[in-house]
Amino acid sequence: MKPRLIRKDVYWLGAVDWNRRLFDCLIPLPDGTSYNAYLVRGSQGTALLDAVDPSMTSILMRQLAEVERIDYLVSQHAEQDHSGAIPAVLNRYPEAVLVCTPKAKPMLLEHLDVPPERIKTVEDGETISLGDKTLRFVHTPWVHWPETMCTHLPEDRILFSCDFFGSHLATTDLCAGGEPYVCEAAKRYYAEIMMPFRKIIQSNMKKVRACDFDLLAPSHGPIYDNPECILSAYDDWSSDRVSNLVVLPYISMHGSTEIMVDCLVAALAERGVKVQKFELSGADIGKLAMALVDAATIVIGTPTVHVGAHPSVYAATHLVNALRPKLKYAAIIGSYGWGTKAVEQLSGLIPNLKVEVLGTVLCKGLPREDTLAAIEALADTIRAKHALIEGTPS
Repeated sequence: MKPRLIRKDVYWLGAVDWNRRLFDCLIPLPDGTSYNAYLVRGSQGTALLDAVDPSMTSILMRQLAEVERIDYLVSQHAEQDHSGAIPAVLNRYPEAVLVCTPKAKPMLLEHLDVPPERIKTVEDGETISLGDKTLRFVHTPWVHWPETMCTHLPEDRILFSCDFFGSHLATTDLCAGGEPYVCEAAKRYYAEIMMPFRKIIQSNMKKVRACDFDLLAPSHGPIYDNPECILSAYDDWSSDRVSNLVVLPYISMHGSTEIMVDCLVAALAERGVKVQKFELSGADIGKLAMALVDAATIVIGTPTVHVGAHPSVYAATHLVNALRPKLKYAAIIGSYGWGTKAVEQLSGLIPNLKVEVLGTVLCKGLPREDTLAAIEALADTIRAKHALIEGTPS
């Protein structure tokens, strides 16, 4: 693609990766992604904000073919999908100064082997003049690395936010408009990448809202020409509010756990509790993460493998712990053949979840009447707890 005009002398550059389906060998990309870079031409200087993934370096360099000079190359985030092409850009523009936060400098030296004399660090609130345009740097640590920052262009009322507010989405649309699929992609992105830093995001949101802008330009996905939609969504997602929702990840090897899961889903539905269940042998972990953004309760379902939890359940539980969702309650259900320590094992995997444990229901072999009665009782307990959530009908 060619550079695309955003506002006078401000351009989108970058690459749309239509075919990528996995990020960090972990995160599903059902809709591909993009690596956005931005060129700002001032009356006395030119700046390039971020670069692209190393695999897309040639695409970026072709877009820069007619750019004779770059004075500043701003690295808002040192992760390689944004910084990987930095060495090529610095080589092409020997006069360019690499601008980053103090915390980013050692990362860029370690990851990219950039010459240290070419790096200029900027403090929170510091500015660089391009003549008739000003770059103002806003440190936003832990969205989602410790060194991240945004760049405010006050004259054009644009905030370049890097990973903050991004979405893994391949599209020819430059701007999000009112498309609901953009918000869905942004929620998936938040769930998979930003949710562990929910409390820090709340403080960074205050800094972002203090900036005057009407365009929000992230480094993944389209530009928000109605920024309030994504700002309000982040306010909600990062808040302490939960909804009347149970997330139920599970595996069933021989059908016993499946019977328990289906019984619980039906019992909760009868009591007015919404459930999203995820059969882990084929589940999209991105959708599981999205469900956890709002959920009040997680119920983990597992059979027993060599006295412990099924490996897929073990992995999913470990992931939930890493994502640190704002869950309030948890429970474990499952089955075993002759003995099990699955409950002890799974309980030890979730130290980051500040949840009230509502109990466990385990059965030996096929679930019988006493087991199904215990499942119904668990549904009663969950319903009662959810009734305490503001806005949940009793």
